[in-house]
Amino acid sequence: MSKNDEQNSLKLYLQETKKINPIGIFDSGIGGLTVAQAVKELLPHEQIIYFGDTAHLPYGEKSRVALQAYSIKAVDFLLKHNCKIILFACNSASSAAFELIKEYTATRAKVIDVIQPVVNYVTTNFEGKNIGLIGTRQTINSNAYLQKINKENKNITLSSLATPLLASMIEEGFFNNTISQSVISEYLSDKSLQKIEGLILGCTHYPLIKKEIDLFFQKTFKNKVDVIDGSFIVAEEVRIFLEKTSLLNPYSVQEDIFYVSDLTKSFEETTKIFFKKTVKLELYKLWE
Repeated sequence: MSKNDEQNSLKLYLQETKKINPIGIFDSGIGGLTVAQAVKELLPHEQIIYFGDTAHLPYGEKSRVALQAYSIKAVDFLLKHNCKIILFACNSASSAAFELIKEYTATRAKVIDVIQPVVNYVTTNFEGKNIGLIGTRQTINSNAYLQKINKENKNITLSSLATPLLASMIEEGFFNNTISQSVISEYLSDKSLQKIEGLILGCTHYPLIKKEIDLFFQKTFKNKVDVIDGSFIVAEEVRIFLEKTSLLNPYSVQEDIFYVSDLTKSFEETTKIFFKKTVKLELYKLWE
């Protein structure tokens, strides 16, 4: 999309969008609740419509084509709820489908991913440094972070490591225990991460184990490693956009609604930890 096309799309979008419209948040599962919680803390008047495609997780092991198909289905669902912003709270989906979805939604909603805001933060604050990245195989193999960081020409060296077990481990409730500590230690002891000064958590599930990661670095590395949690970085991007376009909701917030494509009791329990309160989940099957 050219710059003129983007400007024209923004004008049409602003004409058709209301302040009271909700913010749509999409993830493969419960990981995006870390972003939803940050958005809610920063923008308490905004209503959130959340969709977790739990029937198809983990996204990190799916093909690019599959992720694009799932993303279009999820975005259609959020557009039916008149969302003014659709936030891709999933690194795997962002790396595989973000550009496609931007074209697909056109003037119907603003689409924000979780990769570019973090790249902006890193290139602003870590010029000339060695940075690590952990994420799913899809995120790492896409080279999305590497390409965007290199484009800024800030002399940043990026060391990327696929950590496929982490998201599934967290979805199953294994964090802050000996199992999670062992898996984290195994991954982060990789030679590629030995000289890093910062670590990007390239999956929205990972903030739930940020304290364990911090503790590992404190015990293992002599140099300080800044662990970069993108949740509030992305939430701030949402706030800036809504403020800039005069679309902040000034009214009393409506109740947030949380949908999943497959509902289990263990999933419902884990959402309390992610969102810091009891969340009522509603079932919506994408393919019916």
